[in-house]
Amino acid sequence: MREFNVTGTCILEENYMVDITNKLEQIRMLVDKKRYFTINRGRQYGKTTTLSRLRPFLADEYTVVSLSFEGFDEEEFANAAIFSQKLIGRIVDALLLTNEPEEYRESWENSEVTDFDSLGRHITNMCEGRKIVLMIDEVDKASNHRVFLGFLNKLREKFLQRREGIGATFHSVILAGVYDIKNIKRKLVQEGKHIPSTMESKMYNSPWNIAVAFKVDLSFNVLEISGMLMDYEQDHQTGMDVLEIAEEIYFYTQGYPVLVSKICQYMDEELEVWTVDAVREAVRLLVREIDNELFKSLSQNLETNEDVSKLIYDVLLLGERRSFVTDNPAVDLAYRYGYIRDDNERIKISNRIFEIRMANYFISKDEGNAAKLPSGSFISEVTKNDRFDMQLCLERFLVYWQEIYDDKNAKFFEKECRMLFLMFLKPLLNGVGFYHIESAFTDNRRMDLVITYGKERFVLELKTWKGAVYHDTGVEQLLGYMEKLGEEKGYLLTFDFRQKGANKANWINLDGKDIFEVQV
Repeated sequence: MREFNVTGTCILEENYMVDITNKLEQIRMLVDKKRYFTINRGRQYGKTTTLSRLRPFLADEYTVVSLSFEGFDEEEFANAAIFSQKLIGRIVDALLLTNEPEEYRESWENSEVTDFDSLGRHITNMCEGRKIVLMIDEVDKASNHRVFLGFLNKLREKFLQRREGIGATFHSVILAGVYDIKNIKRKLVQEGKHIPSTMESKMYNSPWNIAVAFKVDLSFNVLEISGMLMDYEQDHQTGMDVLEIAEEIYFYTQGYPVLVSKICQYMDEELEVWTVDAVREAVRLLVREIDNELFKSLSQNLETNEDVSKLIYDVLLLGERRSFVTDNPAVDLAYRYGYIRDDNERIKISNRIFEIRMANYFISKDEGNAAKLPSGSFISEVTKNDRFDMQLCLERFLVYWQEIYDDKNAKFFEKECRMLFLMFLKPLLNGVGFYHIESAFTDNRRMDLVITYGKERFVLELKTWKGAVYHDTGVEQLLGYMEKLGEEKGYLLTFDFRQKGANKANWINLDGKDIFEVQV
């Protein structure tokens, strides 16, 4: 019986998988054109599975040598001689999975290869008259080693020579990893692991500047997710609405492969229900995971990369508009990690699950400085009878705001008001519910939250007062978003910094929908 897999390579016969034939065809077009390229995507984005599916997809015309630097030890990068011999050994082993005869495989073994020049000559001899595609996964494992820079330089040299009609080399080379290999020389120079010559300092050429951009979208769209769910439905006959479930999964994941599979795994193995409510429950369970390697990596990267952390904080919680320009190192790194995406040349957080985890990370860092967060008795009032009382939550926040607001720190409160509300809200949800920040509706004046608690969902807009016209526009936008989500009630929290004490809370009815507005 097949199952959903979230660790390691997915196997077609054992796992429910999205049909990626279209993606493989796009990659094959690059191979057919003799391109060298790197598949740069975030962790657990399906790179390894894609390469494993690509090997048989190309096998009808090409000899595919598939390697991984995952198993390379530090000693194997000690010098060019050791690296070259280890590389040749891995190639010999990889050829066992091809249709090449044994004598050809054995001819790869060559003890006279002791540097990159002799390796280059050996590659010429072995590639003559053959279409060999070299695929190397986990190249990040090699990116800290100067010897890898030499290997890339040799591949580049031979690629350029072939274009001039001199010698043979690999038909196509595919590298896969998180980081941009084109910048490896700059990375090694900055870390003091490579001292460039005078000419290098002037040119600063990348050893991988021969590579073409890899533009194949490895994320899963709604139709691709639907195809996988249809396979599951044929086996289990759950009666699910396949398209509806696929759309809800995509709503939270934006098609990030491992997140799609993880939600499906929860519904299959723990919830055993395939409804929209079950998707939301699976999301709740997912965002609470402790031993999730993807989330551990996320928090570690935010902790150790101050510029990336500030960028995410400013975009997600302060609503600042930032241009998607990867010339900015922080933007480029956040994109390589898979944390942000390009939305009409503006930065957006890549998916709602990351939004939740990132917001929780920043809240946990700041909540120690927050004054008088909700008590246990208040939490039980707001969540009485397993229902979340959104109106009471906002009414109590009004009181909380009156107690903490200080005119002398008005500028701080104006900048951090939304963060203060999130710190107030999080303990009330207490792991039973969750919220996500609707980044598509976020700017430095307003933020939309969607709060999920059990089977209930609340749409809440946070905004700062910028005049009556802007306020009315914001209400119209909230009504539009309520309509989009099919909600009859909405909530509006307005921060008015014109004067202290201008507090109010009341229901208003517009276009047949009810909005509870609190102004502090």
